[in-house]
Amino acid sequence: MSTILLVDDEPDILVVLELLLAAQGYRVIATRNGAEALEAASACSPQLVISDWMMPVMDGAQLYRCFQGIPSLKEIPFVFMSAAVPPAEILGKAFLRKPFDPARLFGLVEQQIRR
Repeated sequence: MSTILLVDDEPDILVVLELLLAAQGYRVIATRNGAEALEAASACSPQLVISDWMMPVMDGAQLYRCFQGIPSLKEIPFVFMSAAVPPAEILGKAFLRKPFDPARLFGLVEQQIRR
């Protein structure tokens, strides 16, 4: 069973994602910001991170840069989420626009976990 680390400051988004992904058989760890996610990642060794782009405390870009600086975390794939147009610095990375389509979510998750 693959573990997915969710990072979003919107509780409703976390609940929906957690329900959808758990129903697909994934183990899901939900966190509310990048700082919580960084701590959780060290404990749960996720196979994928799905992170909101804009959050308080530590945003998605800061979290990604932190992961890149930690040898045990730097190979974990990221999917960024945002309701806004994706910033140039995440172009080329996996991106999920909010509100998201579950089929697109599942496709991205499978694609990223298999890489």
